[in-house]
Formats: sequence, C-alpha cells, structure tokens
Amino acid sequence: MKKLVLTGAAGRLGSYLREPLSKMCETLVSTDIVDAPDTRHANETYVQADLADLDAMVELLEGADMVIHFGAIGDEAPFETLLGPNFIGAYNIWEAAYRNKVRRVVYASSIHAVGMHKKTDAIGIDAPHKPDTFYGLAKCFAEDLASMYWDKRGLESVCMRILSCAQVSNPRAVGTWLSYDDLIHLVQRAIDTPITGFSIVYGVSNNDRAPVDNSGARHLGYKPKDNAEQFAKEIYAANETLDPHDPGNTHHGGPFASVELGNSGVAHLNLNADDTAKS
Repeated sequence: MKKLVLTGAAGRLGSYLREPLSKMCETLVSTDIVDAPDTRHANETYVQADLADLDAMVELLEGADMVIHFGAIGDEAPFETLLGPNFIGAYNIWEAAYRNKVRRVVYASSIHAVGMHKKTDAIGIDAPHKPDTFYGLAKCFAEDLASMYWDKRGLESVCMRILSCAQVSNPRAVGTWLSYDDLIHLVQRAIDTPITGFSIVYGVSNNDRAPVDNSGARHLGYKPKDNAEQFAKEIYAANETLDPHDPGNTHHGGPFASVELGNSGVAHLNLNADDTAKS
C-alpha cells in the first residue's frame, strides 16, 4: 500500500504497531496528540494532531489507503472527558476517511462494548451491545458508525474488540489475554484481507479459557498462536478465591463492570509496570 495512517501512535498498543505497519506500506503516517517519539522508521512521518479537530483529520487522511484507529482515552472517565477524543474523534475519523475515499478503517474497539454480558454466556461477534462504562459506550458508538458508514457510504471497517492486551497478571487475563504478537497478526489480517465489509472480530489469543467465539470472523484469517494457559497455575495460586457475586468477576468487562461510571477500570486490573508506562 502507498499510505497507512496510525492514530494513537504514541500509546502503548500503537507503539507496538508502528514497526510492523511500516513494513506494509510505502509511507506510514503516525499521529497522536503528544509530541513526536524520539525515533522513527525510515518511511514513517509523524503528525501531532487532535482527533477532535475534523479539519486536521481530513488533512491527515488525504491519500491514505487505510487508517488504523487506535487513538482515544484508554480507560473509563467522565463522559465529558471522553466526548472529544472517544466520541467526536471517532466520527471525525470515519467522516475524514469517507471524504478522502479511504478504503477501510481498522478500529481498536473493545470487549467493553459488550462488557455487561455474563462470562458464562459464550458470546459471539453478533452479541448485542451491552456497554459496561462510558468508555464502552464510546466503543458501541464507533461500531455503529462503522456499520452505518458501510451501509450508507460503502466504507469498510474492521472493529477489533480487544479483550486484554497486556501481560497476564490476574485471573481474568487467563481467558482474555491478547499477546502482542497476536495483536500484530490481527491488525495485519484486518488490513490485508481483500474484502471485509463491516466486520467485528474479538482480539483474543488462542486461550483454552477464551470466553468469546470468533467463528463468525473466519473470513479475516485471524489464527492466534499464543495461549495464556501456561500462566494459569501460577496466577490462580497467587490470587484469592474470586467472589462469584462480584460483577467484576462474573461479567466480560471485568472490573469495568463493577466500577462506578466515570471511575477508572484500569486501576483495578493489576497491570505490570511496563503495561502502564504509556496510556
């Protein structure tokens, strides 16, 4: 491809994607609201921009083949805080993509779009929206944008409902883990699959205890290799017995299902230091 655009490039997950994306195109344009990273790849340019600025997004996506949209606040927060980057920013990306005749938006959605479904319900990609937070509500909004822009304007989208893309540090992650290698593989398949229309796929590794069903997204060719079962014995031994009446243990959204609206869910995930170094 000639040009790919990566939003949220300075974030934790975006940082992992810059190198592999640079190998898939002639020019990679990375963007975030913060200053440029210290190093860049040979074919990578960096543009500091605000997702809430439509004119800036239209200019940014000019000539792009696809946009990989990872930019957003990555945690629960008050609605007013999320409104600009997570809600308006999503609209701006799809609208800017449409105006520039971009073929596809590859979107970092989240399990939190369906986080209030119970974990004992093995949900598939057709599970109805059931957000656990304002953060999850923003993911529902973006997925519905993606669906509408496909139906009404022919703009393809792949919405990747990421579960837990961080090191396995808590009992929930034994089922929800998405390794960084599998994340890269998932994004690559979302880009190089010839036709996607509007697609939803769960971002989860090949875990024995994965609580979601990806069979409806086989057309994307996503075949994760890593399995969190290797960590299960150690993780379970290091943690107390889980309370079966705590929504954070019984629902797909984990602690996001139990926190008060507007309060951080990430703070309750017990992430390792290197998984919290970047937002």
